[in-house]
Amino acid sequence: MTRLDLIQKYAGGEQVLMPLDRLGTPGWDKRRAKVGAAVKEMAGELLQLYAQRRAVRAPAYGPDSTWQREFESAFPHDLTADQSSALSDIKSDLSEPTPMDRLLCGDVGYGKTEVALRAAFKVVQEGGQVAVLVPTTVLAFQHLTTMRARMASWPVRVEMISRFVSAADTKKILDDAAKGEVDILIGTHRLLSKDVRFKKLGLLVVDEEQRFGVRHKEAIKKLSLGVHSLAMSATPIPRTLQLSLAGVRDLSVIETPPRNRLAIQTHLAPWSPSLVAAAIRNEMRRSGQVYYITPRVAGIEQVVTNLRELVPEASIVHAHGQMPEGQLERVMLQFVRGEADVLVATTIIENGLDISRANTILVSQAHRFGLSQLYQMRGRVGRSDQRAYAYLFIPPRRELTPEARQRLAALVEFSELGALFIPPRRELTPEARQRLAALVEFSELGAGFRIAAMDLEIRGAGEFLGARQSGHITAVGFEMYAELLEKAVRRLQGLPLPEAPEPVTINLGLPAFIPEEAIPHPGQRLEIYKRLSRADTIDEIRAIMEEAEDRFGRLGEPARNLFRQAELRVLAQEQGAVSIDWAGDAVAVRYGERPKVDGERVIQLLQRDDQVRMTAAGVLRLKVSDPRADRIAAASLALRKLAS
Repeated sequence: MTRLDLIQKYAGGEQVLMPLDRLGTPGWDKRRAKVGAAVKEMAGELLQLYAQRRAVRAPAYGPDSTWQREFESAFPHDLTADQSSALSDIKSDLSEPTPMDRLLCGDVGYGKTEVALRAAFKVVQEGGQVAVLVPTTVLAFQHLTTMRARMASWPVRVEMISRFVSAADTKKILDDAAKGEVDILIGTHRLLSKDVRFKKLGLLVVDEEQRFGVRHKEAIKKLSLGVHSLAMSATPIPRTLQLSLAGVRDLSVIETPPRNRLAIQTHLAPWSPSLVAAAIRNEMRRSGQVYYITPRVAGIEQVVTNLRELVPEASIVHAHGQMPEGQLERVMLQFVRGEADVLVATTIIENGLDISRANTILVSQAHRFGLSQLYQMRGRVGRSDQRAYAYLFIPPRRELTPEARQRLAALVEFSELGALFIPPRRELTPEARQRLAALVEFSELGAGFRIAAMDLEIRGAGEFLGARQSGHITAVGFEMYAELLEKAVRRLQGLPLPEAPEPVTINLGLPAFIPEEAIPHPGQRLEIYKRLSRADTIDEIRAIMEEAEDRFGRLGEPARNLFRQAELRVLAQEQGAVSIDWAGDAVAVRYGERPKVDGERVIQLLQRDDQVRMTAAGVLRLKVSDPRADRIAAASLALRKLAS
């Protein structure tokens, strides 16, 4: 338990059964060495990519103008601390001639758009143009409405190209953009077409970046060459997040919820007509609106018919991406204006819709969606000060295929909210429990970044800079891969690696563990053990103990011994000691090859204190006269005598 810092949770993607290596055989070392060589090559590519980015020039923008300050003060709400920090990071990037490449990761409804608006306004009022790339026509239309309303008092021209815009209007808008007469151009994939040109493009904003595929990302790279780039996402894909964590992209995270925002209550349940009807009626009773999500376009009209039979008093409309654009626009605007109670839709609502009255979402066949998809869809509700509810419906457990159980993963396992609805634990695979638990475990506000991080663990980083790397991640697990990569990058940059202290073995013959009755859940006990083994200051250890006792109450004498021995380990590491043992009537302290104690002080201590002896093997012994003495206190005294 004192060396749990050596234990890592294996995460290398789905359906991976790693062969185990026998202790004492070279298998693991060979595999790690092979991955280490590949990681070194990878680190070189990362640094080359970073150097290329630094070599290109981009427009540098000056300090805030009077217009900028007026525009920002017109926003009716104060920015949260995280929003302010992210905006400060972005403005700092924009002031440099090196192109910005920043990922803004913020939970749904946490104000990423307002931060991007301020950055866009800054570029526009200094003569630049802004391109805003979004994955869906509905989101493009919403951004157009938001930006035009927000910038109505300033001479800023905002246009949109998408299938909602006629061919003639699109041609006119593109001609004007090429002349520099359009300040902000919003578009879907159409924005990446060859006929789209700008006179002075200064900023590219990519919203919901995780929705764009590899081919589109290559086109985005070409468009962003020599241009400041800001990507926004609530749940970035593993590759995007890992590029940010590796330092290739800059990262800003908005975790502070807006004032009066409440967490979304999330329930996992078998589909039930009475539960569906009750959820819709409860929302209508408080003058709210409901999303009902179905995974397929086929049969969506039948879903609408069934819901009308269940709740005949509700006004129900439906929308999906295969509708004619005019009809889709009419339906969406009808729901936005509050003229319908229920919107039955496919995942078209996943990205960016902001309807404050919609505060209940029902997801049919939730096992067919991925974790990030579920999180994004749940984020369509709870965007006001009203309590929001999400119901994720799954078929009876006997109808779930093993693959479906794997995709489902961990929504409710550790949450009292959904505990009544979770299928028996034995019916779900470990991967299924992982992914299903996450939504309810992370029901609290601001969990988008952690959802993405969990997705990174569950799925692995996938294609990092190329598919060849995914096999190396599988070989040693994501955590070790990231650790090896970080070290390789630091070596190539000529930076010193952090010096790991020598491990300390403590054997005082005392019970030192967390009793099962104090913290019944093994995962929670292991979490505390791991944090303790990695703590490197006494203050940090005491903070962990206070937190544990605050969460679980008094932990008992064995746990107290565990925390005190952790403090003893820190003292020993500060002096270069490698072991502390109880030897009958004495404490024995053995030092490693690099002791950090003054030799003269040791000699003086031996001369003046007849209770202290040094053996021929270099072990310091402090004799303890009372056999009932506090052994941890005695060991601490031995170390402090040398330090004084």
